Amino acid sequence: MKRYCLALDLKDDPALIAEYERWHLPENSWPEISDSIRASGIHSMEIYRTGNRLFMIIETSDRFDPEKKAEQDASNPLVQQWEGLMSRFQQPLPWAAADEKWVKMEKIFQL
Repeated sequence: MKRYCLALDLKDDPALIAEYERWHLPENSWPEISDSIRASGIHSMEIYRTGNRLFMIIETSDRFDPEKKAEQDASNPLVQQWEGLMSRFQQPLPWAAADEKWVKMEKIFQL
């Protein structure tokens, strides 16, 4: 089992943040997106928010390959449509690479 922790910012606009959260309610999420996530070897995904900062925790099988997932997403029209919709609400972290959306966090402590 692998765990990934990632961060991303939302645009600092309360109306956009509320709309982003509405899209992530179970009744508004797209089943094809959830299916794509699970099919890649992701067992669990949680997103938390404080202010306009998002924190995602992903637990995966040992066979999960983030690069392969990115390739699959790039060739999936529904995933691209979802990503386009979500980009209305998201903004990259100041230190993110030019093509980077969610930034992998580095574990610095464990108890």
